[in-house]
Amino acid sequence: MTRYTWRTGILEVLMLVVALVFAFPFYILINLAIRKENDQGSPLVPTFAPTIENFVNAWNQASLGGAIVNSLMVSVLSVVVIVFVSAMASYPLVRLTSRLSKTAYWVIMVGLLLPFQVALIPLYTTIRDIGLLGTTWSLVLFYAGLQVPFSVFLYTGFLRALPAEYEEAAWVDGAGPLTTFWRIVFPMMRPVTGTVIILNAIFVWNDFLTPLLYLSGSGSQTIPVALFSFVGEYQSNWPIVFAGLIIGIAPILIVYFLLQKTVIQGFSGGLKG
Repeated sequence: MTRYTWRTGILEVLMLVVALVFAFPFYILINLAIRKENDQGSPLVPTFAPTIENFVNAWNQASLGGAIVNSLMVSVLSVVVIVFVSAMASYPLVRLTSRLSKTAYWVIMVGLLLPFQVALIPLYTTIRDIGLLGTTWSLVLFYAGLQVPFSVFLYTGFLRALPAEYEEAAWVDGAGPLTTFWRIVFPMMRPVTGTVIILNAIFVWNDFLTPLLYLSGSGSQTIPVALFSFVGEYQSNWPIVFAGLIIGIAPILIVYFLLQKTVIQGFSGGLKG
């Protein structure tokens, strides 16, 4: 039985302080979201006359229903493409020991070092020339190209920790490479797949610049762009902005809490590799 010492007490106090520091922004967010528009009090002071009118106004004025649907479509399609391409690419990169596979791996890893802002204008003109500007697929292609290197990095790290005996047994039974991958290997990569899904979903869901650039003038908008409509040059309705932020982050927070154990397992597996 572990004894409770003064060091344990100090550690608990320290952890409590850290938890309060991280919880403080959420307190400000919720406190301002339930505050009336004409309330000019300090954000630190609790709201004694809360209202949910800001949530209703945010939902109606910014058409958050349609924005959430658009964000869901973009996020789901992008994540599906990223998972499919990254998982399929990582398998031969890990299992093949030729110089070509090692070279291909490092070429893909270069994508982690290059900021996408460098190619922002060429990418925009390319999307425009192929006729996808203003469509959901323009964002899907952009996010897939941007996030595949990072996802390959996670998949390869996890695959290196997986034993190859199961695959060898499948080959003995006559299974081909694709059958072995989808029926044997991919199910065992469930933890890292959950990590890839949630990290990429958060990035795609919260991205502001790309939807603003590629969907401009199309009538479609995602959550961050819809919330930006509440911010004006001379005046901003901050209670509605914060209420909209809560509505916007709720879906992705729910997904994260459902997959948080899988995310931790995926990271730990990748680090072991």
